[in-house]
Amino acid sequence: MPDDGLVTLQSSHDVATTLERLTAALEAKGVRVFARIDHAAGAASVGLTLRPTPLMQAAQTVGIDLPLKALVWQDAQGVVHLTYNDPAWIAARHGLDGGADQAVAAIAAGLSAFARHATGA
Repeated sequence: MPDDGLVTLQSSHDVATTLERLTAALEAKGVRVFARIDHAAGAASVGLTLRPTPLMQAAQTVGIDLPLKALVWQDAQGVVHLTYNDPAWIAARHGLDGGADQAVAAIAAGLSAFARHATGA
């Protein structure tokens, strides 16, 4: 896991295509892309109170890093990248115990798959 918690993959597509592929992959799996973050409303929509995810159930402070984000960007040489926070880094940052390991691993695997799909990696 990188020290800064960021995972970056180089994309073989332009920014628009990488974003389109990421959005399509997320939507195809039923993943909601948020523009505004209201954790309480998100929890209520799935019948929970305030703690809408397994990670927030383990440590409420994880909410500062949720929802998970992805950044598609182009460097000065014109190379496109996709960057996201490593879920294991988020778990370590918030001192999550082993009870969250399964959720963290599942989230990491999902993010990795979405990122590889979006970037063609």
